[in-house]
Amino acid sequence: MTSKKNPLSFLPGPAVDRTTCEGWNRWCETRDAFAPAPILTAEEYGRLTKRQNRIHDLHRLATHSSLPIQATPMSERVAHAVLARVEDGAYSHKAGTRGGIMVNGDGAQGKTETICEALAVFQKEWLALHNYANPDAMPGTRDLVAPVAYVRCPVKATPISTCQRILDFYGEDYKGMRLEDLVRTVKTAVVEHATKALVIDDITRLKLHREADQDVLDLIREMMSMPVTLILVGVGIPTSGLLREGRRDPKTQEWVYEPVKDRGRSPNDHAASQHERRFQLVDLGPFRYVTPAEIQAWVAHLRRLEGELRLLTNTAGMLTVGDMPEYLWKRTKGVVGILEKLIQHGCRRAIADKSERLTKELLNQFTVTPEDMPDLDAASGEQPDIPLHEPTQKKKPKGGNTVFDDDGPAAADAG
Repeated sequence: MTSKKNPLSFLPGPAVDRTTCEGWNRWCETRDAFAPAPILTAEEYGRLTKRQNRIHDLHRLATHSSLPIQATPMSERVAHAVLARVEDGAYSHKAGTRGGIMVNGDGAQGKTETICEALAVFQKEWLALHNYANPDAMPGTRDLVAPVAYVRCPVKATPISTCQRILDFYGEDYKGMRLEDLVRTVKTAVVEHATKALVIDDITRLKLHREADQDVLDLIREMMSMPVTLILVGVGIPTSGLLREGRRDPKTQEWVYEPVKDRGRSPNDHAASQHERRFQLVDLGPFRYVTPAEIQAWVAHLRRLEGELRLLTNTAGMLTVGDMPEYLWKRTKGVVGILEKLIQHGCRRAIADKSERLTKELLNQFTVTPEDMPDLDAASGEQPDIPLHEPTQKKKPKGGNTVFDDDGPAAADAG
């Protein structure tokens, strides 16, 4: 059933913090290390001891809470675009500015995991090519090499706090530094650690309506001059002001931007347009359910997800037969993060009530809530739009003597 050497090998170790160099490297090395629970039939499960049953149930819980990120047609396009930009910059011998890329999309679309997975692949190849050393290190030294740096903007971010987050990744000291010193230290750290890709996640937490808006543009402009590919990730980037106010053309589906306007206290008519020219903007959207090709892609995604479930009944067709695909799309609107939480909660209930099967009746008993995604900041628009659903009560068995049933304190008070 489980590993003979260590039946509790599924228990998680120390939390991995990808916003530090050490944590990022550990995540890259261990991201595929988790072994899901073995697939057992109800008969095989019944032959286990009570303790073995409990261990297997916990292993199944860990499996459903650690569902692997499934590649989607949308995420593959984004990953390809990110890798193309990073490789173009990393292998270029020119000293000029590297083109950046902005990844836009609503919350729970899988933007972060898509980008991190793509960059982990890039880092592995880059390190192998350079024998895991910094090719630009001074003779006689072996500087720490960090091909990829990943940071997240803090809530209510400012240019200063954003620079501090970047320096935290490298473990650099910035006590008492002004913004100019912070920017200079960031540039030095990127060069000395041979960083080729710098990810700033949740970039739209930078609010351009505050007084620091021009400083934000200055900060981004300074970062674009570094020998690194800048990858900005956020929700609502086209309307955030980072690329000026934008709207999507309904015919071409491309983003269109209004003419540059005077910014007032520190006008720079060309700053925003420079960003547009130097940054490629890509969208990571949800599954759609209109055309036959879109429906087929959604069903294919659900079929791969079926293979990850560890229930005691045959999961083949559990999510893909009949009107189940349409039901799941209506419950999630094609957002992979909401689907993952829905399936995770459903599996837990199916195990608890011993039905060992996901059905519409079971899934109707609960709804996914924003509390299921605590790492997404609602004030910054990162929480996804979860479709409304009124949970239904589980039906009680018909018949039988109910005289000893307890209807709860509310019923007692009413009497």
